[in-house]
Amino acid sequence: MRSSLPAEGRRKKLLVADMESTMIENEMLDELADFLGLREKIAGITARAMNGEIDFAGALAERVGLLKGLPVARLDEAAERIRYMPGGATLVATMKKHGALLRAGVGRLHPFHRAWCSEALGFDSDAANVLKHDGRTLAGTVEPPILGKEAKLATLQRLAAEHAAFDRRRGERGRRRQRPADAEGGRPGRGLPRQARRSRRQVPARIDHGDLTALLYLQGYRRADFVERKDP
Repeated sequence: MRSSLPAEGRRKKLLVADMESTMIENEMLDELADFLGLREKIAGITARAMNGEIDFAGALAERVGLLKGLPVARLDEAAERIRYMPGGATLVATMKKHGALLRAGVGRLHPFHRAWCSEALGFDSDAANVLKHDGRTLAGTVEPPILGKEAKLATLQRLAAEHAAFDRRRGERGRRRQRPADAEGGRPGRGLPRQARRSRRQVPARIDHGDLTALLYLQGYRRADFVERKDP
C-alpha cells in the first residue's frame, strides 16, 4: 500500500463501497455470461469500461443486452461462484463498531448484493442496478435510471451531509468534520481503490498488496482494534 495521507481525521465515519472487484473478487455479469459462452466477450467490455475507454451506462447496456433470454435461475447459480475479498468482513465489522455508516453496491447488480453480499458482510444499506425479467428469463435491460459514477457521488454526498447533521445533533459541532471514504475512487473524501486500473491517477492512495484490512491500518487502527470476522 502506498500512502501520503495526513494523520488528522484518519478514522472515517462513512464508507461507500462498490461490490464487484472490490468487496468480492467477481464481476457478476462476467459470471452470467459464462452460462451463454460469452464470458470473454463481456469481460472485454467490462475491462474497457474499467479502463475508462467507454462510459459505464453504455457498457452496462451492451453487456446486459447480450444476456437476453438467460434463465432467471442462473442468478442463483452465479451467486454460488461469489468469492469474497479477504479482510472485507473484518473491515466492515471494525468500522461499524467505531460508529461508521457503511453503504454498498452503488452502480452494481441486484440481487447479488443484497442477500449474498451486502447482508453477508454487514453493510447498513445498499443500492444497485436491477436486471429486468419476466420471472423466467432476463429481458436484456435494466430498470431505469442506470446507477453509475454520478449516482455513487450523489449517494456519497447525501450520506455525508446526513451523517454530519446527525453528528451536530449529538453535540459534536466543534469536532473537525470527517470526510468519507470511497472504496473504489471518487469524490468527496479519499478514494481508495484496490489494485486499481483507471483510478490510479485520480486518488492519493491505493492498495496494491494485502487484503482489505489495509484500509483499517490506513485509518490508524491497530490490529488490537480489529473486530475479527471470518469472510463469508
